[in-house]
Amino acid sequence: MTVRTEPSQHAGMRASNLALVLGEVARTGPVSRARVAVHTGLTKSSVSGLVTDLISAGLIGESAPAATERGRPATALTLAPGGAAGLGLEINVDYLAAMVTDLTGAPRYHHVVSRDNRDREVDEVVADLIEVARTAAASATSQGLPLAAACVAVPGLAVDGIVVRAPNLGWAHVDLAAAIHEGTGLEVDLENEANLAALGEMWFGGHEHEGAPLRDFVHVSGEIGIGGGIVVGGEVFRGAHAGAGELGHVVVAPDGPRCGCGGHGCLERMAGQQEILARAQVATMAELTQACEAGDRAALDAVADAGRHLGVALSSVLTLLDPAAIVLGGAFATLAPWLTTATAASISHHTGAAEPPRLLVSGLGSDAAVRGAAGTVVRRVIADPAAHLARRP
Repeated sequence: MTVRTEPSQHAGMRASNLALVLGEVARTGPVSRARVAVHTGLTKSSVSGLVTDLISAGLIGESAPAATERGRPATALTLAPGGAAGLGLEINVDYLAAMVTDLTGAPRYHHVVSRDNRDREVDEVVADLIEVARTAAASATSQGLPLAAACVAVPGLAVDGIVVRAPNLGWAHVDLAAAIHEGTGLEVDLENEANLAALGEMWFGGHEHEGAPLRDFVHVSGEIGIGGGIVVGGEVFRGAHAGAGELGHVVVAPDGPRCGCGGHGCLERMAGQQEILARAQVATMAELTQACEAGDRAALDAVADAGRHLGVALSSVLTLLDPAAIVLGGAFATLAPWLTTATAASISHHTGAAEPPRLLVSGLGSDAAVRGAAGTVVRRVIADPAAHLARRP
């Protein structure tokens, strides 16, 4: 989200200043009107009028006097949790998920449906996701949360509401946004799940670099497929054709097995969840973690081998991008106690680095993408409240 720091004096001034005030309350609240005026450069009378509009719209709440401005009691402004909500949805290879977050970013509903979506008809998967979305919307309604829009995380390339390709699902050119809009009535956006996981990690993961929130990092989504979300200066880097971050298809073993993308020895084939389970001779992630905890040699070797291949791929990422940290998410977060030593050693071996990079473990795990999707919606409301209000019935 881009936060404006100076008042606008040209066309669209009211819309810009509404965003300026709401953004300041989101950033620093609880905060008084006087402090908002000081931080934004707007006059106190302008701030008062804008705050009144935002309170009337239900986007800002006002508490009883909690601070003092020159000896006079001042009420504190905060985001109103019930003012607007975001619906995050996710289609992944082996599950569907939904999350509703309120305007503060707090989760208010979360549901995951375990389902193997490979080899299923597209229409069947979409119908299931619409049902999941409707159930989430009903929960939001019961809580008095008006949904502003929906954002869908998909395991592939998404452009302008179209799933251009999702190899692990076998999808190509699926008009997913239109289908979800028709089924829910909500405005719908699509985004790659790894990008949304990275945003979720930045907004809600709590990681810091040199005392400030982490804003330059690579998030690795380790599921059946492997994705990379690249964050530079607090913004997702998508590349010229929205295809940046395809970490799962970086070649780490040129003579390795053929990948679904058509290549050989891709990271996904060497360190994906399915490959780890097969080498460990277990069926589920729960069984794998239990085997590792019990010291099972086959399980430990399978995870360490995946960690070494992951380190090969990340060594190139670190050389090219020089991020402040790597955040391991999804299955890699679950397996971190047995994975990171091998990954760090592999990175050091292939880069010659005296010290390994910061390998952080996601606290959001497999929920990062769906939480990032819901967070994207509410942050757009904060960035442009005038547009949100214009869309309301």
